[in-house]
Amino acid sequence: MTRVGTTQTPDGRRLEVSHVLSVPATDAWDALIDTTRWPDWSPLITGVEATDRRLRPGTTGRVRIPGAWLPFRITECTSRRWTWRVLGIPATGHRVDDLGSDRCRVAVELPRYATGYVPVCLRALETLESLLEDDEQAVA
Repeated sequence: MTRVGTTQTPDGRRLEVSHVLSVPATDAWDALIDTTRWPDWSPLITGVEATDRRLRPGTTGRVRIPGAWLPFRITECTSRRWTWRVLGIPATGHRVDDLGSDRCRVAVELPRYATGYVPVCLRALETLESLLEDDEQAVA
C-alpha cells in the first residue's frame, strides 16, 4: 500500500510518502543507512562519498546527482529514522516502521515546500521494494 499525506514529525508538519513492503524492517533499515546502496534505490543519486558507510549522527559527505556533487550532513539518526541537510538546507527524513510478520512501512518525510519531489520518492520506494525482494530471493 502506497500513501501520500501529511504527518507530524519531530521536525514539524511534513508531507509523507510511504509504502508497505513485505520484508523485515531490519532489511529496509539496513538499505536506507548503507550509503553504498543509495544509488541502487534512489532515482537521482548516482554516487556517494561519505565519512561513514553506515549512517550515524554527524556523518558527512556528498552525493552525486546528474550534473553536480552536493554536500550533505546527517542531522539525526535514531533507531529507525534519519534526517539530513543537503547544501545546508533541511531535506528529507527517512523512517522504517516495523509492522511485524516480515512487513514494514518505509516513509520519506518531505518539507511541505517539496511537493514536486513526491514522484521521485514514490519511484525510490518502488525501487527499494524491488531491490529488497531480489535480496530476499537470492538468500532463499
